[in-house]
Amino acid sequence: MGLALISAMSVLICKNIESEGPGTIEDFLKRKKIPFTVVDLSMGEDIPPANGFNTLLLMGGPMSVNEDDIYPYIKKEEELVREFIAGDKSILGICLGAQIMAKALGSKVYKGEQKEIGWHDIELSDGGISDAFMRRLAIHPYVGDLWRKFKVFHWHGETFDIPEGAVALARSELFPNQAFRYGSRAYAFQFHIEVTKEMIYDWLKDEGINLERLEAETESLFDVYNRRAYNFYNDFFISDKKYSNPAAFSIPQGVMLPRIKIAK
Repeated sequence: MGLALISAMSVLICKNIESEGPGTIEDFLKRKKIPFTVVDLSMGEDIPPANGFNTLLLMGGPMSVNEDDIYPYIKKEEELVREFIAGDKSILGICLGAQIMAKALGSKVYKGEQKEIGWHDIELSDGGISDAFMRRLAIHPYVGDLWRKFKVFHWHGETFDIPEGAVALARSELFPNQAFRYGSRAYAFQFHIEVTKEMIYDWLKDEGINLERLEAETESLFDVYNRRAYNFYNDFFISDKKYSNPAAFSIPQGVMLPRIKIAK
């Protein structure tokens, strides 16, 4: 894809388990009339030829990327990642999908010291602040301020090293590597940008956490989070000359950024 302005996209969505679908991403694609195909690999569905798509979306799942002997389709997803990168196409990996991207690019994926579950802050790195797409996620949808630290939804116990040549975009208190970009159009998010409220409550109903607190936080945070996500989708899935090469985005000397806030 590179610097070219593409007016139409076709998205290949790979699910690793039935319960972890594209959520608000599917809603966005339908609203914008962007064609997409969902393949549930856990149900034995075959991956269609990659040349029919210019965007790849890899969803989450409870399995480990290192269990490809049990889930052989994980290796196929790794191959897809390398194929899409070689073809200069867009990729977004979420949770397990981000870990698949990391492993496909030669990095280790391993268990963290503890699970990260629920609403917790991420903090953008300097690379994240200067990345045009990440800035769209970080800008408050109502106020317009850029928040370097803000809450996102987590549900994972493993993490990854940043691949060689990739740009680290965000960290959290528990996990130093929360997101990276490889090249100009491949993004990996450890957190779940795609969640709906229903997905959150369904996923965590048996996690043994404080469900009253989860519900209160979700009701308080979800609207802004959802709008942040839609702003990111609008730039990631709909090409625009302004953001067609985010890797080239830089802050000219003497130009002031929007006011940066730290979430409390």
